[in-house]
Amino acid sequence: MLTSRALVRGLKSGFWRPLSSTSSVQAAHGKDMSPDVLDPSVPQYNNRLDTPLSDVPFVRNLNSEQRQLKEKEKEPWTKLTKEEKIALYRLAHELTYPEMRRGSSEWKTVLGGVFIFLGFSGMLVWWQRIFVFGEVPHTLSDEWVEKQTQRMIDMRINPVGGFAYHWDYVKKQWK
Repeated sequence: MLTSRALVRGLKSGFWRPLSSTSSVQAAHGKDMSPDVLDPSVPQYNNRLDTPLSDVPFVRNLNSEQRQLKEKEKEPWTKLTKEEKIALYRLAHELTYPEMRRGSSEWKTVLGGVFIFLGFSGMLVWWQRIFVFGEVPHTLSDEWVEKQTQRMIDMRINPVGGFAYHWDYVKKQWK
């Protein structure tokens, strides 16, 4: 447990100084962040059927041709060609609805993985039956089970509601 005296001593000695440095504060506020890190506080583009109109356009950094097209967009759309309208749509959206609804071939990969797993499991079971497990114990043979059953009947195992209850001792057969 830290006392206030230990806390002040730690702050004066610089023990906790790296935790509150200006560089870490600037990095937290986007000043020194690398370009690969996404800022979760900024809206992100997504292709989803349940949210068709994203808050941000698909292409954020426009080149010179795209900037000219965006300027031309402010004019009447009757002056735009079909290709320009499609290019404008592609600036705002990555996929159309039919492209979003189109299925993928991922099911083939999943099914292939399942078959590989089942094949490997089958090979493992086969290998274990041949090389790991020994012969079937003699206690599982038909004559042994028959002798064991007769012994349990002779000993009158559980005569009230169990094994011996189902044997008729007078007729010497199962009830």
